[in-house]
Amino acid sequence: MSKETKKKLTEKEALSFPVIYPNTAGIDISSSMHMVAVPADRDTRPVRQFGCFTEDLHAIAKWLEQCKIERIAMESTGVYWKPLFVLLLEYGFKVSLVNARQIKNVSFHKTDKEDARWIQRLHSCDLLPGSFLPDEPTEQLRTLVRHRRRLLEDSSKYVLRMQKALELMNIKIHGVISDIMGKTGTAIIEAIIAGQRDAAAFLPFVDGRIKASHQTIEKSLTGTWNEGQLFLLAENYSIYKCLQQKILNCDSQIEKQLQQYAAMYQDGIVESGPAPVRTKKTKNQPSFDVKGYLYKIHGVDVTAIYGISESCAMEILSETGTDLSKWENEKKFVSWLNLCPNNKITGGRILSSAVLKKKAGAATQAFRAAANALQKSNHYLGDYFRKMKSKKGNKYAIIATAHKLAVIYYRMLTDKKPFNPIDVDEHREKIKTAKIEYLKRQLEKLQAA
Repeated sequence: MSKETKKKLTEKEALSFPVIYPNTAGIDISSSMHMVAVPADRDTRPVRQFGCFTEDLHAIAKWLEQCKIERIAMESTGVYWKPLFVLLLEYGFKVSLVNARQIKNVSFHKTDKEDARWIQRLHSCDLLPGSFLPDEPTEQLRTLVRHRRRLLEDSSKYVLRMQKALELMNIKIHGVISDIMGKTGTAIIEAIIAGQRDAAAFLPFVDGRIKASHQTIEKSLTGTWNEGQLFLLAENYSIYKCLQQKILNCDSQIEKQLQQYAAMYQDGIVESGPAPVRTKKTKNQPSFDVKGYLYKIHGVDVTAIYGISESCAMEILSETGTDLSKWENEKKFVSWLNLCPNNKITGGRILSSAVLKKKAGAATQAFRAAANALQKSNHYLGDYFRKMKSKKGNKYAIIATAHKLAVIYYRMLTDKKPFNPIDVDEHREKIKTAKIEYLKRQLEKLQAA
């Protein structure tokens, strides 16, 4: 088609698909106003602008009732959609939250008004799949778990600031011991804040598990004491301790939510099932028995999966819930997690198979972190990680292994079967046999040439 014959699509030409749901509305969301569009035959002004106050949200719902609307699609803009979404559900509408990426290609002049009309048209033709939204208990758990993760991130920032203050005074203790916030590091910092300056006086605080010699530790604690940096050290340590207390408070609230979750899935009665094998908790793990609650909720021990820790499993639960049937199969699940290739095919050829470039969600990050922890593991998933790494690098190996973990997780929850790993010796023997057969075929080709 020549440039002269190309014309801008009109609104009528922009949509020629048959209307499947006539009683639909589209809402364009923003922080200061909402633009609502209904079919042209429902009102003399089919597109209206509303404010964002609570009375405005009720006005939207009442106007949609007057227009006999049944289904509504709205754009997921920040967190501004949530109050209206919840209110419309209370009014009895069937509301779908749609990804902004699916509706951005408006063929005519882009305005808030046209965006709302475009959303309404697409939704009336059933062209806008709704985004996954958790149920109320999962939403509550997600809020708490995300808050806990932010508290951990903030506390790590203040540890770095403490290390900077020590470095500026040429105190090298953070380079001698592995964890400055461990038993030894905490005792030394508290002694410094209390006014101790003699390097030899810190030696009684050193735990027997520290590998560095007393002489090295004494040298690392000899520096130039600066009043300004000492003040910053004390302030940052105080904030760190406060954040640690906030994390404990958050853990207590998360435990209450998990108790309610477990009771909901056991008819209000939380019975103790077979106790999973307990492992030693790491520093940032929750302070309560996460494994026990997860077993009561899922019916299987998901922490038995290689790389899935307690906090990791809790993150995944808070993001996906327990009903994985919302995804038709494991392929849909890993696609939602963005742990599979985004194949672009034309003319029967794959042009690109790179993973879709978008910000990883919390569940995706949890699976990736679990996969990354398997680099040196002595089992079949560790072998698989190293094999993928040798092919295309570390990033590729993380995504490929996270894909396997997500599939295992999906199958465990849908089939309610425990994790049954492949025997590492049998797996390696199978790989060895396959490699021998491959080399034999290659040799036969060379001999025939």
